[in-house]
Amino acid sequence: MAAFLVGTICIVSNPVSASDAQIAVIELFTSQGCYSCPPADDLLGELIHANRGIIGLEFHVDYWDELTYGGAGKWKDPFSSPLYTDRQRRYHRQRLRGRRGVYTPQAVINGRFVMVGTNRKALESALNTAAPSRGVDVSIRNNTDHGITVTLDGDANQSAAVWLIIFDRKRVTSVPTGENHGKTLTNHNVVREISHIGDWHGQSTTISSEDTIIADNQGCAILVQSEDQGPILGATLC
Repeated sequence: MAAFLVGTICIVSNPVSASDAQIAVIELFTSQGCYSCPPADDLLGELIHANRGIIGLEFHVDYWDELTYGGAGKWKDPFSSPLYTDRQRRYHRQRLRGRRGVYTPQAVINGRFVMVGTNRKALESALNTAAPSRGVDVSIRNNTDHGITVTLDGDANQSAAVWLIIFDRKRVTSVPTGENHGKTLTNHNVVREISHIGDWHGQSTTISSEDTIIADNQGCAILVQSEDQGPILGATLC
């Protein structure tokens, strides 16, 4: 059963469209303590492997960490963070299209559409229509010694924040307690860090993040997101 706190994603058997030229960002708010979340995690893994134009990111919320599931007790998700819970709540305050709220698993598409993940039709529709009308071209260069350089270009007449997200590509966890006790869970693109590295104001911009270190089994993404955590205007993977 999905949990509603202030949900559930099924696997799409056929890849939905999202071309390399039209990036779609899926932010999945999930938890290893949520019984309904593993199917959502599996879906995300399938989508990102089947569609190079989809950037999928798992944000593990922390409000499941102290919930007790009968005799199975609690499970503290090792990837959870109050920062990711706050990000989900900020989306709840936006006028996103779809089923708003704070629940797991919840999919947010390009900062514009939100849905309970079991609604396959809504997910496919959002992935096919959520590309921003005002796009920002984003490219990343790995520096020779360390760090990255991000180049932004576009003509949208608005300001946006530039976010660097570092994620673990794949994590496998044995869960002995909580709602998923006895299961081995596989998570994909698990967000470990999110940091604001600069801003974009509608013209060509270059931003350097010299301290960025990407470890083995990690990747990174850049999200260009309109102010107050609004729609995503551009994105790319490292």
